[in-house]
Amino acid sequence: METAEELKALVKTLNGRATKLKMDLHDLSEDLPTGWEKIPEVAQAAFDAYRELTDARARLAAAKETSA
Repeated sequence: METAEELKALVKTLNGRATKLKMDLHDLSEDLPTGWEKIPEVAQAAFDAYRELTDARARLAAAKETSA
């Protein structure tokens, strides 16, 4: 089982990754129609990153509740 401190570090890492992918998706959209074929790949990576971040945040909240 992960500790709250480990989960905080994981959330921080995942948040950085998700933010980078969000910006990649934003940059891709600004360059359209150039690079349109990358949309599914970049969007899926951003989706997966935010899903993983949301899950880690939920685990952190649960860990905080059980330790309180």
